[in-house]
Amino acid sequence: MVSQTKNKIFQAALLSLQHPGQSTTPLPKLEKKKPPILYLFRHCQSYDNIRHIFSGRRNSHLTPQGKKQASELATKLKKEPINLLISPPLARCLETLQEIKKYHPQAKTLTFPQLSERDYGSLTGKSKLRMMKLHPKKTLLWRRSWQVAPPEGESLEMVWTNRIKPFLKEWLIPHARKEKLNIGWVATNNTMRLVRMFFEHLSIEEMLQLENPYGDWVEYSLAK
Repeated sequence: MVSQTKNKIFQAALLSLQHPGQSTTPLPKLEKKKPPILYLFRHCQSYDNIRHIFSGRRNSHLTPQGKKQASELATKLKKEPINLLISPPLARCLETLQEIKKYHPQAKTLTFPQLSERDYGSLTGKSKLRMMKLHPKKTLLWRRSWQVAPPEGESLEMVWTNRIKPFLKEWLIPHARKEKLNIGWVATNNTMRLVRMFFEHLSIEEMLQLENPYGDWVEYSLAK
C-alpha cells in the first residue's frame, strides 16, 4: 500500500512536469456563499513553467498565454464579492493579480513575504528536466516529498510549519472573520497545495498528488 501511494505521488510529479497547470479534477466551489469566503487560485503560466525551471522565490514573468489565462480568470471572478486581495511579492503572482484587480478596483491589495513559494535552494533556476536525468530519484523526492528539502532549501513540511499554517491560523481566518472579508489569494503551486490540504482535510499523500490548474479557483468558507 505504501509503495502504491509512493508510485501515485511520483506519477503525479511526472505528469506535472509534462503538463504543468493541467488537472482533470474540478476545483471545489461553495454551494452557499456566506461571507467570509476565501477564493484561492494559482498564478497563471510563467516562463519558468514552460521552461521547466525550479522557480521558487525567483521572479519569473507571465507568458503571453499566462496573461490571457489571467484575463480569463479575472472575467470569471468579476461578479464575486472580493473585498481584499493578497499575494506573495513575486512577479508571476502580482501580474496575475493585476488582471483580477481590474474588476475589483475597490479591493485593497496586501503582499506577504511568508506566502512565497518554497525555497528551492541551490536548485533555483535549474532545469527540472536536466536534474531528472542527472538525479531522477533525488529530484522526485525534492519535488514531491514532505520532509526532504532540496540542498539549502525548504521542505514542504518546513513551508507548512513555519509559514503557511501560522498565516492561516493567526492572520487570515481571524482577520476575515473579524472584518467579514471575502479574500482573493493568488498563490504559488506548492503553497496552494498546502492550503488545500488544510481546508479540504487531505492527507499529506493526497496533497502531494494535487496539480493546481491555471485559470480556476477554489472556494472555502471562513465562517465559524
